[in-house]
Amino acid sequence: MATMKVKFRASSIPTKEGTLFYQVIHNRVARQVNTGYKVYPCEWDSVNAEIIFPPGVGDSRSSYLASLKEILYENAKRFRNIIARLDRAGEDYTAEEVVKCYLTPSDGKGFISFAHEVIRQLGQIGKPRTAERYTTVINSFRRFRGENDIPLEEVDSDLMVRYENFLKAAGACPNTTSYYMRGLRAIYNRAVEKELTMQRSPFKHVYTGIDKTVKRAVPLNIIRQIRDLDLTLSPTTDFARDIFMFSFYTRGMSFIDMAFLKKKDLRSGILSYRRQKTGQQLSIKWEEPMQEIIDKYDIGDTPYLLPIIKNMDVDARRQYKSTAHLVNDKLRRLGEQLGLAIPLTTYVARHGWASIARSKNIPLAIISEAMGHDSEKTTRIYLASLDTSAVDKANKQILKAL
Repeated sequence: MATMKVKFRASSIPTKEGTLFYQVIHNRVARQVNTGYKVYPCEWDSVNAEIIFPPGVGDSRSSYLASLKEILYENAKRFRNIIARLDRAGEDYTAEEVVKCYLTPSDGKGFISFAHEVIRQLGQIGKPRTAERYTTVINSFRRFRGENDIPLEEVDSDLMVRYENFLKAAGACPNTTSYYMRGLRAIYNRAVEKELTMQRSPFKHVYTGIDKTVKRAVPLNIIRQIRDLDLTLSPTTDFARDIFMFSFYTRGMSFIDMAFLKKKDLRSGILSYRRQKTGQQLSIKWEEPMQEIIDKYDIGDTPYLLPIIKNMDVDARRQYKSTAHLVNDKLRRLGEQLGLAIPLTTYVARHGWASIARSKNIPLAIISEAMGHDSEKTTRIYLASLDTSAVDKANKQILKAL
């Protein structure tokens, strides 16, 4: 008969966490499965092979350990059930087969495998952003689950509460945990629609709302300081700064919208574009600082206004994501050099514009509730009712103040 134990492998660095893994032994052959979880040596009882709670452990860590202890217990029970089923069959089996049964749900309808199928289909029907979001979500869930999939019928509220505790213990804020939960809920509901499982309302006890976030804004003197930095010896940082400033000049335009701006979007001194996120049509009066940035770069061989998507033979979305990573990495380093209390990203330009506009007593309706309203619905109502010239006047006031 096969046996399974939870084992702990300490890190070579005493102050770091060690890894937990399952070990299956049958006929003196051992196979291991990484749990994906880590604990400190003081949190593991090697004699009884279980999680312990050392004195002075904080509430967050305690919640993580309690959740992990329950997960290990449930997975050990699954291993025992698999071994018992194989023994009852009366046929020879190996430790490798036990592990395979554990990693692959018996009915082939695992939640994670179903999610990957959904992601593949989204890519085929031209919905890359949703596919990318679901990929991010399911990768997080896999870090929680370890290597093993889970049958759809075992996706319940207890599982999601444990996953939420796992995210909190890792330092995720409420909006981040909600983002993952809403993504998983969308995937799960697809499985229910396909009648692959019954609706068990697994998300009823976890947070799926949206909290107001702390605004990532910097004052006007910092924007001015960023603008006036001499970065000629660091072309990539100079480029990142230009993208940041272009976002600020254009009322906090998001990076993805900047990336996909076309030359044809600029006509008769007006830049018109449709927001990728909401599909909303916006128009911005073209100002001299915007043109100064455009004039710095050679974009003659592309239809795009900014040098973000430069190679027409390479996937545009891949270039956008790669450049976004580069720009935000350079901005983060730049912010550290300036001693900023918050990480500098292109998103700071968006919140910075809103914060500065409010400090100039510009009406909230003119700023647009994309910068401060509780919902995009309210934002669209406000923007639809605004005179574009009023918005352009507000932008000009801010640019003059630099």
